Amino acid sequence: MDILVIDAQGGGIGKQLVTAVKKNFPKTAVTVVGTNTAATAAMLKAGADQAATGENAVIVNSRKADVIIGPIGIVIADALLGEITPSMANAVAKSRAKRLLIPINHCDNIVVGVSDLNIGKLIQDVVIELQRLEESR
Repeated sequence: MDILVIDAQGGGIGKQLVTAVKKNFPKTAVTVVGTNTAATAAMLKAGADQAATGENAVIVNSRKADVIIGPIGIVIADALLGEITPSMANAVAKSRAKRLLIPINHCDNIVVGVSDLNIGKLIQDVVIELQRLEESR
């Protein structure tokens, strides 16, 4: 399973995602793409196998991934304080990959009906969903 984690800003969510995925799926390769170098560095430090930065990296790696994980803003143009370009959001949305999107309510994007769960619980939910996807393969 080819897993792609995408994050922006400081890469805090991506860092937690990479840590959880590598802990629970140690043999699975995790590629990360940050919208900026700080996000990329944080995810790489967490144990990612490969890393890249920027719009073209999101577009190219979205084509190859089986699963894309990140905050819900990665599918919304101009989200995450403007770091998600329309081309990035389009690439993630059109990817053949399963998308595991974390419902983070900020940057003027509110997911109605979703409680403000703590990020730790949301990361656990991502791991559970990855286990289901792996079992169904």
